[in-house]
Amino acid sequence: MTNKLKYFFGVFISLPLLPVLYFQGKKIKKEIPKLPEAKNPKGFVNGNFKDTLHVLSIGESTIAGVGVEFHENGFTGALANTLSTELQSNINWHVYARSGYTVKQVCEKIIAKIEEKTTDLIVIGMGGNDAFTLNSPKKWTKAIKNLISLLHVKFPETPIFFTNMPPIKEFPAFTRPIKFVIGNLVEILGEHLRIAVNNEPNIYYNNEIITLKKWSKRNTLPNNDSKLYFSDGMHPSELTYKVWGKETGLFIKSKIRK
Repeated sequence: MTNKLKYFFGVFISLPLLPVLYFQGKKIKKEIPKLPEAKNPKGFVNGNFKDTLHVLSIGESTIAGVGVEFHENGFTGALANTLSTELQSNINWHVYARSGYTVKQVCEKIIAKIEEKTTDLIVIGMGGNDAFTLNSPKKWTKAIKNLISLLHVKFPETPIFFTNMPPIKEFPAFTRPIKFVIGNLVEILGEHLRIAVNNEPNIYYNNEIITLKKWSKRNTLPNNDSKLYFSDGMHPSELTYKVWGKETGLFIKSKIRK
């Protein structure tokens, strides 16, 4: 089944669930406390190396560090530590992210605020909010291509890395209908992202679908307690940020050291 057919089939079988999703979504939003974004969006990993790499992280709530107090304990902090070790380089990092933003909003409200004139790596983490707002694959792909174009204007030679899509099917705060509808949609968006960047030079997407079982086995962690992985039932915990940042760093190393 093609991605287009998957999407329309998903829409068709999800229509009867929409009233249920609406009320379940309102209940979840009311029950889950709104967590703030992490503090200190700039950092430096001093590995006492000769070279320094400059890294920009761009995205939604996960990149904004919702679930931890400081960015150094979030995704970008973990990513920077891994890159420093694996690439034998100091890492100067800066986060540009906002909780609740879709790709379209990132294009409109964040990219123009990037103050750096040059950077060595760009890492993007998106997808959750586009799925939550039931964005269509067509609009998602258009927004992704616009995001890439805007970044190419500012940083024409800089490699761009897209992280895994958020594992919505694993979110303990979500009901089965929400996991089914939103979880399947985010995977469809991920496949459209893969197709959109597949033949683009210097752009990479880690299309591995995250599952706690796989992560737990690979990192020798328990897989029967979702509280270890989520700060509020849907945003990552410090442990998850550490694992995700490490795995993203290893993915980046595998691409730039070929």
